[in-house]
Amino acid sequence: MISRFCQAVPVPDTSLQAGREAAAITREGELGTKQHRYEVQVVWTGNAGDGTASWRGYRRDHEIRAAGKPAIDGSSDPAFRGDPARWNPEELLVASLSACHKLWYLGLCAQAGIVVTAYEDAAEGVMAEETGGAGQFTAVTLRPRVTITAQDGLQKALDLHHKAHEMCFIARSVNFPVACEPVVTVEE
Repeated sequence: MISRFCQAVPVPDTSLQAGREAAAITREGELGTKQHRYEVQVVWTGNAGDGTASWRGYRRDHEIRAAGKPAIDGSSDPAFRGDPARWNPEELLVASLSACHKLWYLGLCAQAGIVVTAYEDAAEGVMAEETGGAGQFTAVTLRPRVTITAQDGLQKALDLHHKAHEMCFIARSVNFPVACEPVVTVEE
């Protein structure tokens, strides 16, 4: 089992400033690898007046913010008293895996000369909740449906899903299996 640790560290005020040019900062790392930094703010907007004085007395609502981008309205999963109209962290994790795979896949297809004209994924994640309330994802399945222009690229288009999975930053960062069940069709 892989453990993840979160340590509280005092940090200076990092409020988003209009002068920041990008949320992603790239710099050279120790071993000649590039390191990318992603800065976001999560701001709780669910104080109903009494803060967290009671379990039922506050909303789980929050905004996810990054410089120069529209805010994302978030909450917890409705099973945990969240607002079903807002994105929850579990959905965002599944979406991140799906989007990362898509971005790698399209780039690899472009490099290989395979013309993709449509891409859609019906991704699904499974999270197990333990009796004490803790939980973790146990699997995510990506189900991309891709349309390409040429029949002779069909097998290569299927094979590139495997390469995209090997390259995906997010899939390489999680401690649970990420399966991919692609379907590739040729445009008529």
